[in-house]
Amino acid sequence: MAEPKKAGVLRYLKEAFVFRWNLLLLGGAGAAALLSGRADIALPLVAAAEVTYLAGLSTLPRFQRAIDARAHAEERGTAGAPQTSPKDAASARDRIVEVLKSLAEDRRARFLRLRARCVDMTRIANAVRGEITDASGASTELRQPALDRLLWVFLKLLLSEQAIARFLQAADVAQIQQSIDDLAGRIKKREAAVAEADRADDRILRSLQDSLSTALLRRDNISKAQGNAEFVAAELDRLENKIQAVTEMAVSHSDPDEMSSRIDAIAEGISQTEQTIRELQTITGMTAVDDAPAILGADIAQPAGDRAPIQQRSKGR
Repeated sequence: MAEPKKAGVLRYLKEAFVFRWNLLLLGGAGAAALLSGRADIALPLVAAAEVTYLAGLSTLPRFQRAIDARAHAEERGTAGAPQTSPKDAASARDRIVEVLKSLAEDRRARFLRLRARCVDMTRIANAVRGEITDASGASTELRQPALDRLLWVFLKLLLSEQAIARFLQAADVAQIQQSIDDLAGRIKKREAAVAEADRADDRILRSLQDSLSTALLRRDNISKAQGNAEFVAAELDRLENKIQAVTEMAVSHSDPDEMSSRIDAIAEGISQTEQTIRELQTITGMTAVDDAPAILGADIAQPAGDRAPIQQRSKGR
């Protein structure tokens, strides 16, 4: 992993100089030197003490890491995270709420618990770093497209799981297998009743064979759907654990570059999952895994007039 970008010596010196206690002590010492009657001696001593302080603090690794993190956060807040207009925010909210409203209550609650977990871990991480100005609870390094993409894929996986479950519930496997057995028996009887030379032109036999092919195809579709259901269920568990792990990591890791790299790596590793969602679009009705909306920063409280109100944050764990 590449070494995180440093803020630079000038930034370290600036932050050390504008530290409020330094400015207070420097101002008091300067005033005392001027009032001492020996400013020509006292002021150089104050200046020498200030230089010693700046040189000492700006070279401390812990201080440099803190300033590096602050500079990285500022950079991501300006260049890395473009401003979202109220219209775009409303559109993102509508996309999220639309999917949530189509989910069953248990799946909707599962997603809201995961999102609430991300927000809670972010608040804790902010508190650990002493950042209390972010009222939304979404820290800078976690408010980024990669984590939103993970949550968006997780949400669509829930929709895929629900659609597959409904498909399998509606499919009568026993009836299809019975139909296959019956058709196979009728074909055998018809072949015995028709001369071998006439079988290719026998309309009844061709109809029975086509019906058998269709029944076998239906059985194969169900078998594939069962395999997809197992994969989606396993992928939901895997992705949920990944998201929880990376947000919990924010509490113990102060390096934004490392956090960003880990989130990006996880996001890039879900291409197979996104491909499965595309393959299931005939069942789920989803055309593609489109660009993820800003899920962490969105207000997804459902309007009061809608059915099955969606709570912005689930308190359940």
